[in-house]
Amino acid sequence: MAGDPTYRVLVSSAVRGRLRPALAALLLASGVALSACGTSTAESEPAHDHTGSGPAAVEGADDDYAGLDLAEPYRRPSFTLTDTSGAAFDFKAATSGRPTLLFFGYTNCPDVCPTTMADIAVALRGLDAALVEQLQVVFVTTDPATDTPAVLGEYLARFDADLPQRFIGLTGDQESIDQAQLSTGVPLAEEQGRLHSSLLLLYGADDEAHVAFDAGNTSRDIAADLRLVAGAA
Repeated sequence: MAGDPTYRVLVSSAVRGRLRPALAALLLASGVALSACGTSTAESEPAHDHTGSGPAAVEGADDDYAGLDLAEPYRRPSFTLTDTSGAAFDFKAATSGRPTLLFFGYTNCPDVCPTTMADIAVALRGLDAALVEQLQVVFVTTDPATDTPAVLGEYLARFDADLPQRFIGLTGDQESIDQAQLSTGVPLAEEQGRLHSSLLLLYGADDEAHVAFDAGNTSRDIAADLRLVAGAA
């Protein structure tokens, strides 16, 4: 891709410098190494308008959520990729009207991606099972050359094996992955997917994300906002 993107929320080596002990133990038990995904620092916020024409504020003026209150809600995107069974997965059709967590990352990421997925898993284990069953968790790879459906399935099973709702892993060709990121409103990943957005978006039953999480948030933040968003579904 020629030139730098006009907006970036990218992984920093300092972002996940301190892992909570419980999460570190969970990751080590899963055999996941812990180190930085990338070395670039965040420069500005991701665009909301889905055109890549300019930045938009991530943190809104309100403080309704434990995560990042979005200045403008992100609309649930429309894209179709391939799930871990090899079947086509229409994200908007399959998740519409349901609380949904969406994250872009890759399975060989040594820090931010496994920590984020572990945060989600820890958050869900602390919630009522009926609430968890409403929820969809979707992980889209930024490294489709490596992350086949089988690789994604094995990776996500490290985090969701004991949960009532399994995580959904999606891959596809590079053009489709790029389009999925653009339609979501996160910056395109760089360096073969190794440098990517750290935003975890939470969509509600209204098909909008009013809150997101980044590497500074904890599993408690995610759990608290899931109760707000999924509880209102």
